[in-house]
Formats: sequence, C-alpha cells, structure tokens
Amino acid sequence: MSVKRIGNAPAGPGGHPLPFSPAVRAGDFIFISGQVPTMENGQIDAGGIESQTRSVMENLKRILKGVTCSFEDVAKANCWLDDPRDFATFNRVFAEYFPNGGPARSTVRSQLMIDAKVEIDLIVYSPQAE
Repeated sequence: MSVKRIGNAPAGPGGHPLPFSPAVRAGDFIFISGQVPTMENGQIDAGGIESQTRSVMENLKRILKGVTCSFEDVAKANCWLDDPRDFATFNRVFAEYFPNGGPARSTVRSQLMIDAKVEIDLIVYSPQAE
C-alpha cells in the first residue's frame, strides 16, 4: 500500500505553502487534515461558533467533493473546540451536515494554534476501484 497525497497545501503566512497535504489516501481510507474556519481569502471567519463551524464544514465539504466523496462516506471525525460552552451550538450545526446520523466522533476542548473556535479533521472510507 502506498500513501498518495491529494491536493496542494494552503498558503500560510507570507504566501508560503504550509507543510501538510489537505488530504492523503492510504488504501481504502482518506485522511483529511484538520480544517479551521478560513474563508476563501485565507482570513479566519471572525464570527461566533455557529459561523465558524459552518465555515469548517464547508471547507471539509469542498475537500470531500475534490476526492469524489461526501459526508455520507465519513467514518470518523475528530473535533476540537476552544470553549466547551460552545458544544451545544457546535453539535446543532455539525448535525445539519449529517442528516442520516453522524460518524464516530471525538470532541475535546483544546487551545487551537490559531485564533479560531473550532477545528475538525476527518477519516473517510472510500474503497479504491480494483
């Protein structure tokens, strides 16, 4: 089994690419890197937890589409919240993207590396064509 990097790293400070791939395929699984609430211009969504969660989910949706998958293919989500008081609102928005029931999930409180309220990464099951 080989690991295949998918997509180009986003630009970081100064326009230099960051040292990770948006997604990596390993066999029948795709691992999507943690997404934060960045908007198309690269700036962090300045809104509250609802707006930031939607931004993260839309970023994930875009990456899923790029690997011909959807939220239906997500096996596991790892979620980090900056403030545990945001948990109920986060859950409500997260559930909107999984109308048929969500994936296995871990959610923890953690100070994030950037000034954001939420980060999510995904593990996707996507069998390769034989």
